[in-house]
Amino acid sequence: MKMHAPRIAAAIALAISAPAAKAEFSFARTDGTLQLLDGGKLITSFRTDYRVPYLYPLTAPSGANILRHWPMEKDAPSEEKDHPHHRGVWLSHGNVNGYDFWAGTGNKDASIKEKSIYGEKVENGVASFNADLYWSVDGAAAILTEDRRHFISRPDADTLRIDISSRLTARNGDVVFGDTKEGTFAIRTDRTLRVKGKEAKATLTNSNGETDLDAWGKRATWPPTPAPDELGKPVVVAILDDPSSFRHPTHWHARDYGLLAANPFGIHDFEKNKDKKAGNHVLKKGESIMLKYTVIIHSGSLESAKLDEIHRSLSSKP
Repeated sequence: MKMHAPRIAAAIALAISAPAAKAEFSFARTDGTLQLLDGGKLITSFRTDYRVPYLYPLTAPSGANILRHWPMEKDAPSEEKDHPHHRGVWLSHGNVNGYDFWAGTGNKDASIKEKSIYGEKVENGVASFNADLYWSVDGAAAILTEDRRHFISRPDADTLRIDISSRLTARNGDVVFGDTKEGTFAIRTDRTLRVKGKEAKATLTNSNGETDLDAWGKRATWPPTPAPDELGKPVVVAILDDPSSFRHPTHWHARDYGLLAANPFGIHDFEKNKDKKAGNHVLKKGESIMLKYTVIIHSGSLESAKLDEIHRSLSSKP
């Protein structure tokens, strides 16, 4: 059953067990970018200055940006200059009808374009907005249309929560999501929030208890990276796979250099399946799939983040 934005915002508010922290959310638009502020302080921006849209920065309750700074900020001397397509919080995939929307390899311009960013509002302590997007190659007719919805809240003074749902619809013919590890809903974290690197201080783990390299490719409900943020404050950054999301529990393309990516399509890569098309999914013309994820930024420990409790609340959402 399709749930309208006010009902989703109310459901998120009801799912928060602790008293919600007082937030003074507001929106501002500048140069095609939608900014979300709290008491005048920038929390995040929905940006369309790249071939796929993304959120950057993402401000933890401590005031630190928990996302990789480069390439969004050119003056980032201590930041590794790898994977320029890893930008903030984003959603794309490396094989859609054979085209690479993830890294942009090949001789085709595979990009996710914005039709409109609309519906921004604050209701019941939840800030929300929508993005009407389309996936296109060389500016041709859309392979996919996408309805992406964002809901941002503060369950308590130490936590920022972002719920993102993406409805992808095949509009002009069948669409094949190909089996590849390169995808799909991702975060690239800051230097200290990594397992590997000069400033790395994190331990990657998941809901199964698997850690670091052992967590790569595994199916789990969440993988977090607890570590000090750039201000030296303890923080937990996690993505939770919603039980109603496609192929829950998803596989995780989780790397030691700060990439956390939910990928429901990479079965061949992750499970070392001999069938290179094991993870393929064919979306018939007019059909849709839903991808739904919750991002938690918690200033505190893995225990105080209560990720299992949050995931149970996702399971019980109306």
